[in-house]
Amino acid sequence: MGKKPAGVHFALGRRIRKRRQSMSMTLQELSNVCGVSVSYISQVERDNAVPTLGTLAEIAAALDVSIDHFIATPRQSDSVTRAGERQRFSVSGTSVVYEQIGAEFPGHELTSFVLNVPPGYCSETIQHAGEELIFVLEGEILQVVDGQQFLLREGDSMHYLGQHPHSWSNPGDRMARLLWTGKMLHGATPSAYIPRRDALIAAQSEDATDAPVGASGEPAR
Repeated sequence: MGKKPAGVHFALGRRIRKRRQSMSMTLQELSNVCGVSVSYISQVERDNAVPTLGTLAEIAAALDVSIDHFIATPRQSDSVTRAGERQRFSVSGTSVVYEQIGAEFPGHELTSFVLNVPPGYCSETIQHAGEELIFVLEGEILQVVDGQQFLLREGDSMHYLGQHPHSWSNPGDRMARLLWTGKMLHGATPSAYIPRRDALIAAQSEDATDAPVGASGEPAR
């Protein structure tokens, strides 16, 4: 059995469910707003699935909070982080260890982390609003964007729009480290943010004319 990654593990699913229920939202309503399937949100809430930062950002936006609301990383007192002294954390169930290097202050639009990715790790394929920029610090990362594969090694980078289906993995035999920076649709990006209530009304209006694909049964709470 492999070692658990260093860092603090959080009950991510329970925090998402608690926030959703506090807003009196059903799983279906949350799905309509964030674009993530009901079944997947249910798995996340039960800690049976671990969302990528992109998916978590979409869920957070629909729940009117930032990503930090769920991962509960301590706020930095200033914008400086020191090598070897950064707060490290991991989301429950994943082997990736994150180091937060971005500071949170009013009006900020970027979120940034250093990701420590173990050999063999593969992310899910997602789409979301916003954009991402990655820079490989050590090792190698296989990035897939819109069906195209790009093998990125130390010193390589890639910038892409989140609207394109994308995923990434570590195909190497050693730990990979990459700098991840994103400008995404979440509660901390007011310039791109769409209030949940307005988005929900729009989604419900669309549902009135187009039956949702794959929906079955009564939405769970």
